[in-house]
Amino acid sequence: MDWLLEANKRKETMLSELQELIAIPSVLSDETTPTAPFGKEVKQALDWFLHKGRAQGYSVKNVGDVAGHLEIGEGDELLGILGHVDVVPVGQGWTKEPFGGEIQDGRLYGRGAIDDKGPTIAAWTALNMLKDADVEFTKRVRLIIGTDEESDFRCMDRYFQTEEMPAAAFTPDADFPIINAEKGIAGLVFSTFSLHDDEILESFIAGHRTNMVPDTATAILNGQLVEWQQDFKEFCVKHQLTGRAEQHNSSTELTLNGKSAHAMEPENGINAGILLALFLKDRLEGDGQKFVAFIADTFYQDSRGRKLGLDFTDEQSGDTTFNAGIIRFEKKKTATIHVSMRYSVSYPFEEKMTAYELENFMLDIASNSPPHYVDGNDPFIKTLQSAYEKQTGNKADLIAIGGGTYARVLDKGVAFGMLFPGEPDVAHQADEFVDIDNLVKATAIYAEAIYQVACKK
Repeated sequence: MDWLLEANKRKETMLSELQELIAIPSVLSDETTPTAPFGKEVKQALDWFLHKGRAQGYSVKNVGDVAGHLEIGEGDELLGILGHVDVVPVGQGWTKEPFGGEIQDGRLYGRGAIDDKGPTIAAWTALNMLKDADVEFTKRVRLIIGTDEESDFRCMDRYFQTEEMPAAAFTPDADFPIINAEKGIAGLVFSTFSLHDDEILESFIAGHRTNMVPDTATAILNGQLVEWQQDFKEFCVKHQLTGRAEQHNSSTELTLNGKSAHAMEPENGINAGILLALFLKDRLEGDGQKFVAFIADTFYQDSRGRKLGLDFTDEQSGDTTFNAGIIRFEKKKTATIHVSMRYSVSYPFEEKMTAYELENFMLDIASNSPPHYVDGNDPFIKTLQSAYEKQTGNKADLIAIGGGTYARVLDKGVAFGMLFPGEPDVAHQADEFVDIDNLVKATAIYAEAIYQVACKK
């Protein structure tokens, strides 16, 4: 079977379905109901897939309104494919409609286009290709849909409380060829001992998710501070940023714009919070000054934790990275920096954290997901390599990432596409898109992989 030819035949349907799915603004919401625990739009996106599965004759199950699956095939063993329909917040700087699914110059734009609605549609289309080709399945194949991947993986925690763990699985939510190593992901919270008082700084806000580089930061300051405005303009010019200084009756509001990026590679973005802290560092006194100085001195031009003394690298997975994703200061109430730490596979986490001490700040570990690793000689990985090489003609090297995918919740799971080598990674960024030709090519790779793993030759 020429899977690439078949995928091209289905291109228009695939794009239409992806546009439908992108049109659902499935961002985690605090406005929940018992049947929509992560928000009505997130549940709507899950229901969209379950409805599609029923219409195509799959065995469909809703699991706790936070996940679900579409199953086909027969056999004792289960092959899993894990995708997610939740997306990160839109952020700033879009030139396209974030939920519009606009097609231009061979790209389809929208939040979730590459993370992870587009890749999940590719896997869904591949399954339909196999189903319609009347292949004989030797295993059951289950497309598992999650709804909380961008936050805490609560969907998969709930799913595997009652559902079968696949014998092997892949998630189309990262890079080709094959990712067999994922760094550990820890949520670190730095907070001060003091009363968070300052004569000038009233509040400081940057970021909403630790897995995104903050693209906007705002500080509210006491006083008109007319003399600061020219300095702020010059600072923006020096760092090639945009920002504004607005005077109110008795206060000044400074806003700085950066560039969002995924927390696994913070240097791909411009952290507006760190840079605003850098500007304020030598202009404040008291607790506010200590707070912004800590941010600037610790994180400016250092995403590897060297200034913290927590840096580490290894051959399997590379550098440990740190993203100051949520920064909050409210006078006399709070002063915290929430950091996403992506640590190397062999990082001595317990040893490092136990021994760590910091003057004037406390360090708490809010969460910790250990590294995930599958041996490169495993037969499942060898089969995926064969499928990739057959469809692309390129060698299927094994790689490691700092991102966290559903692979880490699996007994044997890897991330398998769908970003091809050399493609720009626009996940979590403004004007996120999927390359349409690559969407079709990925669909053929997934069909080949499922065929080799779960079908009679």
